[in-house]
Amino acid sequence: MTRLSQHSTETSEPKTSRLLFHPSFNDTLSELKKRKIILPSNPVDQEIDFNKYGYPQEGALISYVEDFGKFKLDSKKGESLSKSLLICAYDESINKFEGLQGTAFLTSHSLIIHGLEDYIPVNLLTFYFYTRSLLLSQGSNYIKYSEEPEADSNRDYILDRKRLVVENVPENSVIFIDGPLIGGNMATATIDMNKELSTRGIIPICFVKNSNSNMVTDNIAPLKGKFNSDMHWAYSYLRVGERTNLFRYTDGVNPNFTKIFCYIKAFDVSPQRIEFDLTTYRKYSSNIDDLFDLSYYLLLAQGNLMNPQIRSIAVAEKFARATLKLINFEQMMKELGITPTMNQERFAW
Repeated sequence: MTRLSQHSTETSEPKTSRLLFHPSFNDTLSELKKRKIILPSNPVDQEIDFNKYGYPQEGALISYVEDFGKFKLDSKKGESLSKSLLICAYDESINKFEGLQGTAFLTSHSLIIHGLEDYIPVNLLTFYFYTRSLLLSQGSNYIKYSEEPEADSNRDYILDRKRLVVENVPENSVIFIDGPLIGGNMATATIDMNKELSTRGIIPICFVKNSNSNMVTDNIAPLKGKFNSDMHWAYSYLRVGERTNLFRYTDGVNPNFTKIFCYIKAFDVSPQRIEFDLTTYRKYSSNIDDLFDLSYYLLLAQGNLMNPQIRSIAVAEKFARATLKLINFEQMMKELGITPTMNQERFAW
């Protein structure tokens, strides 16, 4: 088993904040201008619906990792750990421009690192355009032909997230990632990212706020048919400051897509799910309770009962939204000579 690495001032971490642009950012804009692509001036805030990409697609609840039951969490221990570990977090913010000729996505990928005195942000801005028109996409490396723009944009999102995280998260740290170990074709990039992080002593923890998953309630006979979802069951079962036992869930087609997870209830509201890939769990299983106590403390530190969130992820989200506001995209689109679609011109959505 591997011990958690204590943070020291000698740990390699960025000294200044950084704003990065994807290499194709300006080239994509140039292609839009050259081909006179029409886009709306008012974007829509886009949320990635991971429930569409249930993980895994063909799974089976293999076993309890622990005896069925619930376990108390220690916020004081979590606070102590937060002062000794190097903590990072990832979140994103997305603007969607749905035009007549296709759909564009402007994404702010946000990584924050807990510095000695403040948070250190590293943000990556990406811009992609997808169209179902072969004519528009022909001969262009930046106008992407796509029969499923939402699915393809999510694939690009996952690859960009992987690049930002792998290249910028300091060694021997803990990173909280907003969202689950996602399914379908996108699971591969996530698992690969986690394996790369593990080789550098980095612990990735996936944090899920909203989910209609029923991985537990569909696979445990006494629970089947009694609850709307796992979240419903966990809320009914847990007291504040407790977590469920750990479960193991594996993809029925590819056993490499395995996750270890539990539910945690920090407040008297909907619980959250914490997930680890199998490699991370095996490496740090002896310290797993420390990671749950840390998660519990960071939920309490944020203190938002209406929208419970890991403090570090909430900070990353703020930086993601702030970065999007740095780009005056409405003015940029006007310079390209865009025309808004009817709905977005009238209603701005």
